[in-house]
Formats: sequence, structure tokens, C-alpha cells
Amino acid sequence: PHAPAHQAVVRTPRAPAPPTMATQEKIIVPRSFQLLDELERAEKGKTRMEISMGLANGDDITLTNWQCTILGPDNTGVENRIISLEIVCGPNYPREPPKCRFRSKVNLPCVSSETGDVDPRKVKVLKEWHANETIEGTLIGLRTEFLSPDNRKKAQPPDGATFP
Repeated sequence: PHAPAHQAVVRTPRAPAPPTMATQEKIIVPRSFQLLDELERAEKGKTRMEISMGLANGDDITLTNWQCTILGPDNTGVENRIISLEIVCGPNYPREPPKCRFRSKVNLPCVSSETGDVDPRKVKVLKEWHANETIEGTLIGLRTEFLSPDNRKKAQPPDGATFP
């Protein structure tokens, strides 16, 4: 039925369609929730066996400073060594990668030979960081650095040597 020419047709606006998954904003998990989840996984032994991680100080309510270890991969200069490192999750973690520093002396191109600091531009997991990444993933990525053909045959400092 058509309205007479002198009457205006009034249409009620339709409600917009509900958002689909593609149009919804990403949910950002608060830093503390992410880190508490990572800590719980580590404490319950739900991380990969080649790595370990925990808070450097159990009283650290900010969940910032982590003491971690990597088991040296087979057929490398650090085979079966327990390599110690520190990870610092800053205020923008997990949107920004953590800072990593080896305590155990290692010879890798991505690690400062003077301080043990890891250059994030030289480690794939840190260079290509995304907010879904974890401390565990960072440790596995660092462990993988020992496995490249060039790094696998590098001479390594004696077991037990540490950075100042």
C-alpha cells in the first residue's frame, strides 16, 4: 500500500545488527591476570620441561621480576647445563615484551658479552612480539637461539661462569 502523495512516509530506524566476532574489540587481559596465570602454570609444573620460571621474590606483588632457567639443548656448547636468567615484565607487559638478561655466561650474538642483556631486535620471539606471547614462550625462543647452525658450534664460557 502506498501513502497518498501529500503524506510523508515515516520509517522507524532499524536497530543495528549485533556485532559479530569480526567487529568486536579485542579483549585486553589485565597485566596482573596474565602474569598470575603464568605463575600458576609454572608452579603447577604445566610449562615445558626444558624451562623453569618463578618470581625472583615471592613478595613481589607487582609480578615484575622473574628468575628463570633454560636447560641447554643437546648437541650444543651448553648441552645439559642449567642456564640462569632474569626476566623483567614492565608495566606494559604483555603488550610489550619483557626485558631479558642472562645470569649464566653464554656466547650468543643476541646477548651482550659484558652484561648478559638480550637484544630484543636479535631474537625472533621478542622482535615479533604480540600480546598473546608469554614468559614461557620467551624462554623457549631464547633456548632456540642455541640451536641455529652458527650458534650450535660456538664455543661457550665454562659451566658456572656468570655475568657481573
